[in-house]
Amino acid sequence: MGVPNPSVNNPIQLKTPKTNVKELKLESKAAVIWRRYRKNKLAVVGLVVFSIMCFLAIFAPLLTPYTPDVYDILDSFLPPSKKHIMGTDSMGGDVWTRILFGARISLSVALLAMVCTVSIGIVYGAVSGYFGGWVDNIMMRIVDAIQSIPTFFLLLIVAAIITPSLWSTVLVLSAFGWTGMARIVRGEILSIKKRDYVEAARATGEKKASTIFYHVLPNAIAPITVIATLDIAANILAESSLSFLGLGIQPPTPSWGNMLTSAQELTTVMDYIWIVLFPGAFIVLTVLAVNFIGDGLRDALDPRMKE
Repeated sequence: MGVPNPSVNNPIQLKTPKTNVKELKLESKAAVIWRRYRKNKLAVVGLVVFSIMCFLAIFAPLLTPYTPDVYDILDSFLPPSKKHIMGTDSMGGDVWTRILFGARISLSVALLAMVCTVSIGIVYGAVSGYFGGWVDNIMMRIVDAIQSIPTFFLLLIVAAIITPSLWSTVLVLSAFGWTGMARIVRGEILSIKKRDYVEAARATGEKKASTIFYHVLPNAIAPITVIATLDIAANILAESSLSFLGLGIQPPTPSWGNMLTSAQELTTVMDYIWIVLFPGAFIVLTVLAVNFIGDGLRDALDPRMKE
């Protein structure tokens, strides 16, 4: 008897679909991060609140019948009502409308400044940590010098020199906000650059810039992401402080900070509290939400965290 041919006895053969192992690893890693993130209830709440704030800012014109640059002095200091759900300010502007459009400005300033500070900090810290030696010493002493000066006073001085606007506010916040990111990146680079895959890249003759940006920085993405998220909250507070003092976004352009300018007068706060209560509440909620998101990301991206 001959040996049976499997292809004859089983004419229908099942083909195993080809899978991209790298893609599966990426998907599983993302799923693990999201599962860790969801365990932090405050982080989830923060993500929801921040998403709502972004929604309000994007669709502001559809959520109010008023515009932020139209005033009616006869309607000044009106308390919350059906017509003006958050009342009106000293010029008769609708507070709800100005909060919505102010969210566009405040969030835009915070996000743009974050992108600038993260970009500068990553490049600066990566170069300092990778080259080490005298290069690292000089670059870190510059960072020490900047951090030794009270940052807020520097912001006030520069903001007083430059004509206040959205872009000048972003420039001021970016000019002094990158040092923390630079230190974090530098520390990560120092711990990563001695690993085998980095040494292998050097041995193959790969350029230093390519080694930094393709082999070193991707492995420092977790702390960079967390610090970048927390920078958004810090920038919202900094913009609000500058605008409150009249050195940031200038009226009639609304921002959450310059809406609080009337709080400088105690009588206004006591008699017309809604003018400062609602913008202040939006600042507090947004900053808390971003901080919760940062805490959640820190736990989710930490490889030492247990499932």
